[in-house]
Amino acid sequence: MTYSVAVSGASGYAGGEILRILAAHPDIEIRTVTAHSNAGQPLVQHQPHLRSLAHLTLQDTTPEILAGHDIVFLALPHGQSGQYTDALGTTPLVIDAGADHRLTSEAAWDAFYGGHFHEPWAYGVPELLVGGRKQRESLVGATRIAAPGCNASTVSLSLAPGVAAGVIDAGDIVSVLAVGPSGAGKSLKPHLLGSELLGTANPYAVGGTHRHIPEIQQALSAAGSATVDPRISFTPVLVPMARGILATSTAPIAAGATDADIRGAWEAAYADETFVQLLPEGQFPRAADVLGANTALIGLAIDRAANRVVVVTAVDNLVKGTAGAAVQSMNIALGLKEGTGLTVNGVAP
Repeated sequence: MTYSVAVSGASGYAGGEILRILAAHPDIEIRTVTAHSNAGQPLVQHQPHLRSLAHLTLQDTTPEILAGHDIVFLALPHGQSGQYTDALGTTPLVIDAGADHRLTSEAAWDAFYGGHFHEPWAYGVPELLVGGRKQRESLVGATRIAAPGCNASTVSLSLAPGVAAGVIDAGDIVSVLAVGPSGAGKSLKPHLLGSELLGTANPYAVGGTHRHIPEIQQALSAAGSATVDPRISFTPVLVPMARGILATSTAPIAAGATDADIRGAWEAAYADETFVQLLPEGQFPRAADVLGANTALIGLAIDRAANRVVVVTAVDNLVKGTAGAAVQSMNIALGLKEGTGLTVNGVAP
C-alpha cells in the first residue's frame, strides 16, 4: 500500500528534512507541500537539494488543503499546529513536529510556552523507557503522534536507562549541550547569522528557561524517577556547525550502585536498538559521526571522584532529533518495518 502525504511548513528546516527522508520511503507518495508565506513558489526554490521533488509547488497551509491525505506532517512553529489538528479529525494519521502536543502538564505549558493548551499525543521516541517498557508500544496503531524536541529527546535518551534502573539520582542533573543553529528554525534572526556564530560559542536560554526542560522532566518521570519532579540544570550552547547536538549530561551515582550496575543499565536498555547505540567503554561520539543519520550514539563514563555518571550523546537534531524520529514513529504506527526509509549511516567528512 502507498500512503499519500502532506507536509506543512515545507520551506523550513524540519519540513525539508521530513521531505528528504520521505522522498526515499518506498511506501510514501508526497502529494502536497504547504508553506503559508511562500505559497505559490516552487518547493526547490526553498529546498534546492530536494531535486526529486522539483515538480511540487508550495500551497497555502489551510485545513482544506491538508485534508484528504492518509498522513499529515505538521512542521510549524510552536503554538501553530493546534489550530489545524481539530480540523484534521478525519485524517488517519497526523504527526506534529512542533511542541503543541508534547506536554502532559498544562501548568508546564503555561510556564514555558503559553497560549492554548492542547491534548498530549503519543510521544515519538520509540526507544525511550516508560515504566519498564519502551515508548514504541504506545506508537503501535497510533493516529496522533508528537515528534520530540531535539534537545529533550537527546537528554532523555541519555539518562532514562539510569533513572529506570535506579542507578542515578534524577534530582541533580546537569546537561550542557553544543547545538547547531538549525534547531532554531529557518527564520532570519540576527544572532544566528554566520558572522555572529563563526569562531565563537554562544550560550542561550540559560538559567532554567529553555522550553525543552519540562519535556525532559516529563520523560524522566515516566522512565521511573523516584524523584517526583526531576531537577535539571540545562544549558545549550550554539556552536558553528549547521546541524547536530553533542549533549554532556551528568547525575549523581545512587547509593550502592556498582560500576557493573551502571553500565549494565544502558547496555540492557539499548542492546536491541538499531538507532540508539552505546559505544564501547572509553569511547565517546562526535557530532559529525551522526550527520544525516537517524542514530543516537552514546558514550558513558563513571566518575567516582565526583560520584557522578557522565553520558555524552550525539544526534543530528534534524534527523533523530526531529524528522527521523517522526518517520520512525510513523512506520511503527502503520505497521511498517521500523527502519524503512531511515539510515544508521552518517555522512563524512
